[in-house]
Amino acid sequence: MKYKHLIVYLPLAGALLLSAGQRLTSFQKKAVGDTIYFKVPLNFPQPESSTVKNRLTSKGFILGKALFFDARLSADGRISCSSCHQQSAAFANLNSAFSNGINGQKGSRNTPALFNLAWQKEFMWDGRLNRLSLVPVNALTSPLEMGNSMDRVLETVRQDKSYQTQFKRVFGTNSITQDRLLDALSQFTAMLISANSKYDQVIRKEGNSMFSANEQAGYLLFQQKCNTCHTQPLFTDNSYRNNGLDLKYSDNGRDSLTHQIADLAKFKVPSLRNIEITGPYMHDGRFRTLKQVLQHYDSGMKAHANLDAAFNKEIVPGIRLNLHEQEDLISFLKTLTDVSFINDTHFNLN
Repeated sequence: MKYKHLIVYLPLAGALLLSAGQRLTSFQKKAVGDTIYFKVPLNFPQPESSTVKNRLTSKGFILGKALFFDARLSADGRISCSSCHQQSAAFANLNSAFSNGINGQKGSRNTPALFNLAWQKEFMWDGRLNRLSLVPVNALTSPLEMGNSMDRVLETVRQDKSYQTQFKRVFGTNSITQDRLLDALSQFTAMLISANSKYDQVIRKEGNSMFSANEQAGYLLFQQKCNTCHTQPLFTDNSYRNNGLDLKYSDNGRDSLTHQIADLAKFKVPSLRNIEITGPYMHDGRFRTLKQVLQHYDSGMKAHANLDAAFNKEIVPGIRLNLHEQEDLISFLKTLTDVSFINDTHFNLN
């Protein structure tokens, strides 16, 4: 894999390294220094997140990972961040429209996948959060998810001597504060980078990587009909759009934050990377298969007042895709699956 220039270099003390001759998901340890090299793949833009522009360390990454997998941070001690964000599903919730929270409660929106977060300015389906470090607060404190309070979370962590030691190593003090806990979590999630799919290898002309005839046909279709919203290489433009799921919505989407009628029933455009394994789809998880998704775009759209202009180019709203085109497009979408990312042992507790 090839990379752009180094983004973060912080010499502190023991090391998590991404070097230019390696895959992005491989890590090397050094005897001196506590450094993460945050490398930007050649076919990626520069990241947005202040997390990678400020400070990333190997010890911070390891501490954040421990917190991410710790079910004790939930009110009933049974739900961790990883319960709803599973690596095998690119850190989405495998085959679940709504995640199970404490006491068996269900969330109200489909769990988004967690990868390439450093390239996002806003988070959640409605964009209510504008910093990566704030994202865990929603899950930790939502009564439908982990059902805890930040005070109780901090009390739990402070009582664990191993956490005291880790916080001292990362921050130079064993004083465990909310900002430091959230900083550690964001150091872990900022490094969840997915950039080694077949698509990436073809685009970067690595080895003998080539699309099959069906994948190539699907790629051409994608460029013609999908690239406006799902812009390469991140496969999202991070905008908020209405894609005609209903005429009336129980979820106000972006409007729940902005309180603007023009934002009613608009939701963030998700990345199509790893889309093969992140179903079910849409903010409410209503479609279980990619075929159902494409059938919706072809002939199932509703003419909502805020339907995006990209779908209003014909008398009947939508994007016309015959069955053969749908098959080719799905073939291409499967090239966005990053097998090395979902199997990288650095992102699980192994």
